[in-house]
Amino acid sequence: MPSVAARLSNHIKRTVTGPMWHGAALDELLKDVTHEQAAARPIAGAHTIWEIVVHVTAWTEIARARIHGERTADATPAEDWPPVGATGADAWRTALERLRDGHRALATDVRRLDEQTIDAKVPGLEYTVSNLLHGVIEHGTYHGGQIALLKRALERS
Repeated sequence: MPSVAARLSNHIKRTVTGPMWHGAALDELLKDVTHEQAAARPIAGAHTIWEIVVHVTAWTEIARARIHGERTADATPAEDWPPVGATGADAWRTALERLRDGHRALATDVRRLDEQTIDAKVPGLEYTVSNLLHGVIEHGTYHGGQIALLKRALERS
């Protein structure tokens, strides 16, 4: 049986690449989204697909820094929901690559953790590395559902 670290690592990767038991993973949801669609706001007051992608990426990167003991501070509003700058096709490809690369890097780091580290508290915080990593998986899944709803709203507009 694979180790806890190997199972968590695999699930972090699958959050983006799939397959997921609940439905589409992030890659599948995003594969046909154009940069124009990603930047569109089909639901007034809701985040765009692009904003969600950079938000999910940011928290994956924050989680990675936390398991390395490099970060304990709360995210600033600009770190939590990074502003989207350029919205061209190249910028969208870069945002998607960063999403994939961030999850892949975190999964690689997690695979190297021992069970004792996974069960320990995140340095400087009040929750375990396991909770943090499950949170990354749940966070990507939750926002994947939002992306699916935004895609449906785009189809109707």
